Amino acid sequence: MDIYYVHGEFVAEDQAHISVNDLSVIRGFGVFDFLRTYNGVPFHLDDHLKRLERSARLIGLKLPHSRAEIKGIVEATLARNDHQESNIRIVVTGGLSSDGITPGDSPRLLVMVTEVKKMPAQWYTSGAKVITSHVDRFMPGAKSINYIPAILCQNEARNQQAIEAIYVDRNGFLLEGTTSNFFAFIGDALITPPCDRVLPGITRQVVLTLAEKEFPIVERQLHKDEIRLLDEVFLASSVREVVPIVHVDSIQVGDGRPGSRTQRIMQLFRDNTVSFQG
Repeated sequence: MDIYYVHGEFVAEDQAHISVNDLSVIRGFGVFDFLRTYNGVPFHLDDHLKRLERSARLIGLKLPHSRAEIKGIVEATLARNDHQESNIRIVVTGGLSSDGITPGDSPRLLVMVTEVKKMPAQWYTSGAKVITSHVDRFMPGAKSINYIPAILCQNEARNQQAIEAIYVDRNGFLLEGTTSNFFAFIGDALITPPCDRVLPGITRQVVLTLAEKEFPIVERQLHKDEIRLLDEVFLASSVREVVPIVHVDSIQVGDGRPGSRTQRIMQLFRDNTVSFQG
């Protein structure tokens, strides 16, 4: 059974509890971050912890430990589990409140380590489908635990045999997936929405760093009307890594197969993670 860290204690998953009066439960107030290991090593842990700090700062939540202390707790929790590769979810809850809404001084840290599950191989060999959803993410720079819009959009995606929903703002611009960043090729130019409009994904930044050696990078808004002009599309995230997309809504992307440029990005990412040592 997986071992979690819960507010000062390492406990078995079925013994992991927090108060029902925690603000995360009664108000949905909290932040989290998510990453995985490669070769047993947390992938860009420092970057994820920096983002956790930023998320907490944006919503006015005080972290219960320093970044260095949280890093040590993550590593200690990982060491108590025995998976070939692990997912790591770091959650900071709002803690208890004197009036049930005002944050107090008792935020709680949770670290949950689980086994990495493989995604369907067909996504990577044949490509997948996404849909678009007209939703403006509240405070996109913060990775908060408020996932109601994402859950609703994901349910609709599943209903349409898609693996993800891409948020579209009120002006028709494509933003990001519910749990991923969005990329497209027009010719050799790799295009992705700018960071001030989306959550700054850690995998997103790794992809851009790898890709800039071979492709011109353009960070700009992409309008929904441009979908038919896109030669290739892919998503990037900690869970899915790099996934080629061959349909957006009912529109076929390119020739309906993973494109050569996307396959090159996939290879660059694989090479990077295979050799990752921190």
